[in-house]
Amino acid sequence: MLSVIATPIGNLADLTPRALEALRNAGLIASEDTRRTWGLLSAHNIPRPEMISYREGNEDRAGEAIVRALREGRRVALCSDGGYPGISDPGYRLIRRVVEEQLPFTVLPGASAVHIALVSSGLPTSSYTFKGFPPRKPGALKRFFDDEARRPHTLVCFESPFRIHATLQAARASLGNRQAAVCLELTKQFERIERGFLDDLAAKFSGKPPKGEATLVFAGDNPKFAASEEEQDAGNPGDESGWGVNENC
Repeated sequence: MLSVIATPIGNLADLTPRALEALRNAGLIASEDTRRTWGLLSAHNIPRPEMISYREGNEDRAGEAIVRALREGRRVALCSDGGYPGISDPGYRLIRRVVEEQLPFTVLPGASAVHIALVSSGLPTSSYTFKGFPPRKPGALKRFFDDEARRPHTLVCFESPFRIHATLQAARASLGNRQAAVCLELTKQFERIERGFLDDLAAKFSGKPPKGEATLVFAGDNPKFAASEEEQDAGNPGDESGWGVNENC
């Protein structure tokens, strides 16, 4: 049996009881970074089993070892540095192969930056799209947001803290001045969520890049979440619904 385990994205206490049991019982743990996974195991007093690296660049070779272990009837746990394997982290190729070969596997739920950011943003949650990391090249980045310009659902993506400003500017050019949220260091001690219109957020993140990983959330194409012409002319979109910074220090 392969257990695909969602691990904490920051706070180590977010590891679920089922995940703890699977890690304790695993004969083999495949992880994106064995050092970080060993730190997680140590924090929960789990003896170190056999471990292998399963990361971008060695997925085919490591996948062979994992499939071989599964065929031998071993219990294997797959985890990334944080969140779900396969969600902007290595895991899809292995899971696809396991499905094709009809080998047993289960997914153990846990922390996800996508859902934490989505709910924390204060934007609609009934329909949303997650699109991983935006492209880096300007042309591809423009197309990334152009494709979303007329879609009604909320958009969620990951981003490097060094590229937040450029991505917010690209979003503003394609989506207009609509509401968004920048979520930093989710579940960690210095969790910080900035909510506002894209003009304000782009200005706020135009200086020194912040520390920590970022998840960006953008409102869909709905006049309710776009700045009015009067607000844009005033250069200070309204903040009547509690929008602004939320810090958990």
